[in-house]
Parts: sequence; structure tokens; C-alpha cells
Amino acid sequence: MSASPTPPAGSNNWTIAGIRRALESRQISARELTNEYYARIERENPRLNAFLALSTERAFAQADAIDAKIIGGEPLPPLAGVPTALKDVLNTRGTETTAGSRILKGYVPPYDATAIERLDRAGAIFLGKTNCDEFAMGSSNENSAFGPVHNPAALDRVPGGSSGGSAAAVAAGLAVVSLGTDTGGSIRQPGALCGVPAMMPTYGRVSRYGLIAFASSLDRIGPFARTVEDVARVMEVISGRDPLDATSADHPVPSYTAGINGSIKGLRLGIPAEYYAEGLDSAVRQKVEAGTARLKELGCVPTPIAMPHTPYAIPVYYLVATAEASSNLARFDGVRYGLRVPGTTLGEMYRKTRGAGFGAEVKRRIMLGTYALSAGYYDAYYLKAQKVRTLIKSDFDRAFQQVDLILTPTSPVPAFKLGERTDDPLAMYLADIYTVTGSLAGVTAISLPCGKVGGSLPVGLQVIGPHFEEGRVLRLARAFEAAGGFDL
Repeated sequence: MSASPTPPAGSNNWTIAGIRRALESRQISARELTNEYYARIERENPRLNAFLALSTERAFAQADAIDAKIIGGEPLPPLAGVPTALKDVLNTRGTETTAGSRILKGYVPPYDATAIERLDRAGAIFLGKTNCDEFAMGSSNENSAFGPVHNPAALDRVPGGSSGGSAAAVAAGLAVVSLGTDTGGSIRQPGALCGVPAMMPTYGRVSRYGLIAFASSLDRIGPFARTVEDVARVMEVISGRDPLDATSADHPVPSYTAGINGSIKGLRLGIPAEYYAEGLDSAVRQKVEAGTARLKELGCVPTPIAMPHTPYAIPVYYLVATAEASSNLARFDGVRYGLRVPGTTLGEMYRKTRGAGFGAEVKRRIMLGTYALSAGYYDAYYLKAQKVRTLIKSDFDRAFQQVDLILTPTSPVPAFKLGERTDDPLAMYLADIYTVTGSLAGVTAISLPCGKVGGSLPVGLQVIGPHFEEGRVLRLARAFEAAGGFDL
């Protein structure tokens, strides 16, 4: 793996490996680097609204611990000194965690999510919590109770959602890496719209313990970074079985970085016609096709495939996800934590608390999910949706018998303007049309930058891989990056 040059202080181009070299050579201390990033956040966050809370006390304690290791000549952990941002749906000990909702305003968790605990042990520096759609429900980051995030590429446009704050923080150079969550595209779509690599792991690859749940059979935690190698490094740290999460997989975690520069010649890349139909912006299509052509030049073999149940993915997703959300969000009642609006009876207190605490989109999804699970409608809606979900998974199973990976656009359009779709929920839901299929099937995928349209708006190329084949996905992604695919 070729070593990238160590950037000067004040650069936006720090990488995990570059930080390690700079720390070991005493070019910069972890405390100085942390100060540098907090200065950027102070300068840039007012116009981006990417961070909701900063964890300065913990961050400087982490930085001082790394500096003490250096002074003592101790070996450094894999993410030593790396400034990291954390989506506000991940419980973080000692730092307010709201899930972007008024109903959790003031909630300070007493423990770390497993993924965050693993980052902490690996030496990462926790800068703070990033803005997100309320309870991760949205495709534009406009559903946050604390205001929308602005896309660093164009401040009048959305960054994508629900992990828009995590994507914007990395794209704007306010963090080296960040964690987001993906339920139906909420890592990949903001990665595409902000122009940074963003990975959704296989379901079960990363523990969900400590994640404030939206839809438990779909939610996943994954990284954003500026380089594919940094995505791989974070994946190595956060992946693996966790006894605290019964859905985490007891599957070996390989060294994703060890094979990242391997050959991709001969890889068969499935091109599903269903992802290139009506609704795909012509400029986005041209960039994705140019990305496919670049991979063909590198020796890959584009192969047409059929995924016939793709058109059903949006209705299936919005039945399954809302049904699970209606169950998961029942715990927010004003009794145990967060907001409480007094009432003369317990039922009145519930109603007033939820009425004041939940936003319009969360209420919409709770109502839809409760309806789909109600007596007389369960078989017609939820059960049928689960059956079609199985058919969508079967499409992927058959496809991966023919090809090694699948290439699609990540988003059908580039970043749209703030407010453009807020009055049209269906148009907003369709922003996830190319990502919900992989979510329903439980497979892994990454969104890669694939040039820009309109002068400044990033386009995303999605690479989808079989279950637990993150290494193969990352190898193709790194080859694409090295061949200039990010700047097509």
C-alpha cells in the first residue's frame, strides 16, 4: 500500500495513516490536532449545522492519553488521534444524544454503543455528535428537530439523510472519519450527495448495541471517510461479533486493508436494467455509465442482469420499516427519559409528551406502521411485505450466482434544494429507490464519488456485494479511486 504524504497542519487532507505518521514523528500532537479540528468546527458549523453537540472534555482526555503513549514509547492503537464524528442516534457516554428529536432533548447516556466503545479502544478522538433526521427517518436531514444540515458542496441543497451531518462533517473537513447509520440508504445516499465514500456493512457485521433503534431488522452502523482505505480501517475496528447484540454475526473479520490493493481484473459486475429506468437523472446516468466504463478499462466485465422485484422495494420498505418503528418508538413516553409534558392522567401525559416531542415525519411513520400491524390489516400489508422482501433477497441471491458485484447509481438525482420535497413525502421516499433493495436483502454496499454534475453537485456510484464480502467491495472501490474514478 503506497504511503500518502503527511499533510501540513491546517490541511483538510488528513488520513488515518497520515495522522499516525505525524504523531509518531512528533510533527503534531493529538491535542494540537484536536484543537485544529475544533477550530474548524467553530468556524464552519454555524453555516453547515452538521454538529449538534461537542464532547470537548472527553476528546481532549482521549488526545492526552494518545500523547502520553507517544511520550512513553508505547505502541499506538489503529485509530490513534483520529478526529471522529458520531451520528446522534449512537449512545455516547457523557454526551447529549437526542436522535435529532425534541423528545430526547437533554438525554445523556450512561454508556457507549459497542461501535463507539471499539472506536474508543482503537484510539479515536470523539469530537461530538452529528445532526440527523429525527430517529433516522428521512432522506434529506430536513426532519431534524434542530434544523437542517446544509450540503458543503452547495449550501442551498440537502446533504442527504438521515446521516447528513456525518457525511457533511467529513466532506467539509470537520472530521477525518465519522459513523452513520443506514436503514434504507441513510449512509450511502448522503455519501453520494456530499461526495465521500460511505459504506453500509452486511446486516450483523457491526453490532447495533447502543443504537437508538428505528427498524431493527434493517438498521446498520457504518463509516464515512475521505478515502476508501480509511473506510476499510474503520470497518476493521467496528466489525465483529458482540455478545450484547443477538443479531451480530459470529463471522470472521478479515483485514480489509491487507487486500485492498489486489487485482480486480476479471470481476463480473452486474448491471441491473431496473436501476436505469424512468426517474434516473440523465446527467447522473452519464456519470455512472462513465464510472462503469472506467472499471471495464481496469479489466472488469460488465454483465447485464435482471432483478425483477426491484419496483416493489419502496412499498415493501415503507411497510416493514414503519411497522418496526411503531414498535420501537413506543418506549418514548415521557416516563423513563427525555421530555415529559405533564397531564392530569397517565394517558394524557403520554399524548402530550409524544405530541410535543415527535416531529411530523416520525408521527406519520408511527401511524402508518401501527395501521399495517393492526388487526385485520397485518396479513394484507405487513405479512405480504415480508413475503415480497424474501423475493427481493432472492433476486440478489440469483444475481450473485452470475456476478461478483453489482453496480448501480446510489441516488437517482443529485442533491436537491432545501425545501424542494418537504411537502411531497412520496417524492422524498423515492430518493432511496436504489438503496432500499440492498437494505431489505441484508447485503453490503458502498457509495463512491463518481464526478460532479452542474459544476459542483456530487454523483454517487453504488457497489453492492454479497453478504460478508466487504473486502471484495472495498477492493473494487480502491481500484476505482486509484484510477481517478472519483473525479470523472
